[in-house]
Amino acid sequence: MGTKRVIALGFFDGIHIGHAALLRRTKERAAEIGATPSALSFDVHPDTLVFGKDVPLINSANGRADLIRRLFGIESVIFIHFDKTVMQMPWQDFVQTLVTEMDAAWVVVGHDFRFGWKGEGTAERLKDYCAVHGLGCDIIPAVKLDGRVVSSTYIRELIASGEMETANRYLGHPHTLVDTVHYGYRLGTKMGTPTINMRFPDGVIVPRHGVYAAKAFLEDGSEHLAVTNVGVRPTVSGENRVSVESYILDFSGNLYDRQVRIEFHAFLRPEQRFDGIDALKAQILRDAEATRAYFA
Repeated sequence: MGTKRVIALGFFDGIHIGHAALLRRTKERAAEIGATPSALSFDVHPDTLVFGKDVPLINSANGRADLIRRLFGIESVIFIHFDKTVMQMPWQDFVQTLVTEMDAAWVVVGHDFRFGWKGEGTAERLKDYCAVHGLGCDIIPAVKLDGRVVSSTYIRELIASGEMETANRYLGHPHTLVDTVHYGYRLGTKMGTPTINMRFPDGVIVPRHGVYAAKAFLEDGSEHLAVTNVGVRPTVSGENRVSVESYILDFSGNLYDRQVRIEFHAFLRPEQRFDGIDALKAQILRDAEATRAYFA
């Protein structure tokens, strides 16, 4: 047997302020009983299998794990592959698995958490089961902001429509993309505004196309302001693949194959096509000034 765990259960897409309450409680309980704080999630959204519908996610599994570790200091993030076996498992068996395979001593869930076959495992049933079987259980009530229950569903709508500042208030942190820098076009370098090129992972929401005031965090720990364009690069590219292209202010260096974290702070303008490179360059410099002004 390893150490006992206090396990936060949920899908945790976006790691928003509702999830934050749950993860903070998990850390507190773990400290109280001398256990390891852990978070347990699924690699794919249960709705994709249960209802056969695609749920575009706020973060990839890696993105969620990064946020849980970085923002809440919970190093142990476990992903279970959500498949038919898990979907059809009676909820009681699922709880038993947490105890036998993961040494769960305590579980923490949100008020609306449902699990097990046909979603028959509710937060209330879980609490009763834990009381009988000597497990600790906390149920976190709904967290509201502006009179609205904070939910991943609402935040997805905000991101998709470019309402980044509102989305970030509900998230409790800036919307983030972590990716390895892909080779971009050399055009930016020739223009004096070199850019790095990244992509949203498959299945992750693409924010409204356009230009954002952003921040870039590099592997060396440095933080820079950035102008980030999300879109299909209408001026210089005929491709339709969405790219995330960032001009990092006050930085020079090669970031190819390095991991970069981009934080989206505010939507500056829609994507547009320019008559030639000079007009594009002039606009990028205006965007840079707008970004400096935003963060000032």
